Amino acid sequence: MTLQLSIVVPVYNEEANIPQLVRRLVTSLDALKKTYEIIFTNDGSKDKSLELLRAASTEHKGKIRIIDFKGNFGQHMAIIAAFSKARGEIVVTLDADLQNPPEEIHKLLTKMDEGYDCVGSYRDKRQDTFFRTYVSRAVNWVREKITDIHMRDQGCMLRAYHRTIVDKIVAGNEHSTFIPALAYKLAQNPTEVEVIHAERAAGESKYNLYMLIRLNFDLITSFSIAPLQLFTMFGMLTSALSGFLVIYLLIRRIIIGPEAEGMFTLFAIEIFLISVIIVGIGLVGEYLGRLALNMSHRPRYEIRDTYED
Repeated sequence: MTLQLSIVVPVYNEEANIPQLVRRLVTSLDALKKTYEIIFTNDGSKDKSLELLRAASTEHKGKIRIIDFKGNFGQHMAIIAAFSKARGEIVVTLDADLQNPPEEIHKLLTKMDEGYDCVGSYRDKRQDTFFRTYVSRAVNWVREKITDIHMRDQGCMLRAYHRTIVDKIVAGNEHSTFIPALAYKLAQNPTEVEVIHAERAAGESKYNLYMLIRLNFDLITSFSIAPLQLFTMFGMLTSALSGFLVIYLLIRRIIIGPEAEGMFTLFAIEIFLISVIIVGIGLVGEYLGRLALNMSHRPRYEIRDTYED
């Protein structure tokens, strides 16, 4: 059965937010006068999230579907799993922490009605820590410079996609991807709208520094080889400078003689060049690892059970 709207919400340890989230979502969607479904993906939660979602599904018969992962496979895999089961002509992604209020969904749908096939959002007066806000801005700037993806706020997951884009994302079968950027690449007519950003209703952010770094590695290495090209050019430059240094030291040795005092300078240069090589090996390994994952044909996620009418 085709519906007008599917709402996709990944959930990981959000028991404190689920009752309010469900209530506000259902109220907001009922006011839109559209046929809809809400798909929650329980991404290996260790609290009572699944229990609360099942209770909400019983209370709101026919409106809520649940995908229960066997483990924690990450936010973007949780979204892709829901994409594969969504029946709506328009699919909206939403975080479970209520920082993007469900009441803002209508703004995205208004733009979709104007003919856009991908509607992103950017946060007004972002309610995050100083560190996360400015790290996000820095990553946005880097992505803007090394890819052809133009998004004002890549970290805001309140987004709407046309059915055709969702089907292409699912068919892509990538193990590591950044859904907003991939959707932008697949869209023919994307746009963005400003949305309200609220403080987290309860609980703590599930993204630590390591996860944020990993996510941005996925973004950069999935859509550009610029890091490899920049590293190659940097390697060529350091090789040329090293060559000039060797020639200089050779001439100096012939004219002036050997100098013991320059040993520590050479050690410093050597350590610097070794560190550059290590970074390069890691960068190449990142691309090769991504290639190996995509060629392994292993499942991107495992579903323990689904709950739906």
